[in-house]
Amino acid sequence: MSPQKMRTTYCGLVTEDLLGQTVSLCGWVNRRRDHGGVIFVDLRDREGYVQVVCDPDRPEMFKAAEGLRNEFCIQVKGLVRARPAGTTNDNLKSGKIEVLCHELTVLNPSVTPPFQLDDENLSETTRLMHRVLDLRRPYMQNNLMLRYKVTMEVRKFLDANGFIDIETPMLTKSTPEGARDYLVPSRVHDGMFFALPQSPQLFKQLLMVAGFDRYYQITKCFRDEDLRADRQPEFTQIDIETSFMTEEEIRTMFEGMIRSTFDHAIGVELPAFPVMKHAEAMRLYGSDKPDLRVKLAFTELTDVMKDVDFKVFSGPANQPDGRVVALRIPGGADMSRGEIDAHTEFVKIYGAKGLAWIKVNDPAMGRDGLQSPIVKNLHDAAVAAILERTGAIQGDLLFFGADKAKVVNDAIGALRVKVGHSEFGKARGLVEGQWKPLWVVDFPMFEYDDDAQRWNAVHHPFTSPKDGHEDWLETDPGRCVAKAYDAVLNGIELGGGSVRIHREDVQSKVFRALKIDAEEAKLKFGFLLDALQYGAPPHGGIAIGLDRFVMLMTGAESLRDVIAFPKTQRAQDLLTGAPGPVDEKQLRELHIRLRNPQAA
Repeated sequence: MSPQKMRTTYCGLVTEDLLGQTVSLCGWVNRRRDHGGVIFVDLRDREGYVQVVCDPDRPEMFKAAEGLRNEFCIQVKGLVRARPAGTTNDNLKSGKIEVLCHELTVLNPSVTPPFQLDDENLSETTRLMHRVLDLRRPYMQNNLMLRYKVTMEVRKFLDANGFIDIETPMLTKSTPEGARDYLVPSRVHDGMFFALPQSPQLFKQLLMVAGFDRYYQITKCFRDEDLRADRQPEFTQIDIETSFMTEEEIRTMFEGMIRSTFDHAIGVELPAFPVMKHAEAMRLYGSDKPDLRVKLAFTELTDVMKDVDFKVFSGPANQPDGRVVALRIPGGADMSRGEIDAHTEFVKIYGAKGLAWIKVNDPAMGRDGLQSPIVKNLHDAAVAAILERTGAIQGDLLFFGADKAKVVNDAIGALRVKVGHSEFGKARGLVEGQWKPLWVVDFPMFEYDDDAQRWNAVHHPFTSPKDGHEDWLETDPGRCVAKAYDAVLNGIELGGGSVRIHREDVQSKVFRALKIDAEEAKLKFGFLLDALQYGAPPHGGIAIGLDRFVMLMTGAESLRDVIAFPKTQRAQDLLTGAPGPVDEKQLRELHIRLRNPQAA
């Protein structure tokens, strides 16, 4: 005889298919309503809601129903019947039925919750302090169920394409990969430290040398860096590496994975990914992850501003690292001075000193058809070049960025996105399409750090240069272009990767370009350099941020809404109180003494 089931189906899955059947349901009381002697209970579980009707003709059951409160965990046994005419709810799967309660058992009562689960105005602090209750909310349940679905679709795709899941260590060696490492002191080895991995980069390369050919892992990574809405100190990465594939083959493979996952997880058919060179992305959009939904682009004006009287323009135009651009806003002449001033304050966040502008009232009249305090400082040739290059017509507004190239790119690039997605931009059709993917390729190998007077790797020091660029690694690193690529969607970097260096002699040249001498390279990366000498195959891969992937799919504004137990922007866990102090005995075992114990 089969055992009696505590639950025969989920609340949210009770539909007309079960009419006339007796079901056993378990879940939480979302709401209890007393309608003149008949009690209605909205019962909730991870699949949704069902309406339970409690009639007084079953006194024991009815008495239990009278004592119910929000978040009581209960079991209900009853008959599935159709809802009376006019009382159906088309927003629920179970909206055409209700369950007539025969038996009701309180599995566990609840104290009064600190907030109503349907409160849409909760502070994030409240949500994170009471994360367990926050996770009961349908919004969070749906997000995490989708996250699970995404990981399953990724695994199915990779499995079908011959990739195998291999775990790599969590306790490893500290290596310079950009961000600070999280360090773990060793109790056994006095004064020594493990590091939590910023990525499995070195290990997945070693797995390629070991001949596993196609590896993947959905794994935690750790970076001790300042946080933003799309950053967490610990995050999840879809980490992939493959041997004997070209850069183009790798991009094709993983574009297929991204598109397949979107299709099967949320029913969205992403368009094919166009390919754009990094230099072109920076020239047109000031960003290496441009949001192509926004139909605005930069107009380069650096060359025509070198001899104007307006020092705000001519100064940067004559600097080696300076740039002057215009951003044409169709119909922007309708903007009020208050709106322009608000945009001026916005670009200051990105280091801009201000925001010059011109309203185009009648381009046929030349400078007389322009409205702006800066026009008088521009000669006729500059004015003509501005109008010709931007293609400005009557009613347009031109914003200008003039500063170091990085400041211009950051400030005007952010302004482009802000204006495009504003109500003003939407009303004028400056943004179009729901999903705009992109491959950004041909990144520079290095960027120069003026403060440190040295070159740094743009991606990481194991990225391969383009064929023929190896000789520039030591003579002219700034000319080197990498076999690197980023997958971008709606202005967010989904992930990035590269073809790796598989020859020890090229890897050593890169280290020398980064001023990592042979002794330091041996100390930090000796195990990799040694492995490359044993017939290492050509290999490359990609790492995709699972958290960002799901954040995009859900439309969430923060990674914290797609992670079960996230950290705050100060890298704290408000639920558990981590990080927290440890006692003196633990510190002694780890050979650690605090400099300022009182501060701890």
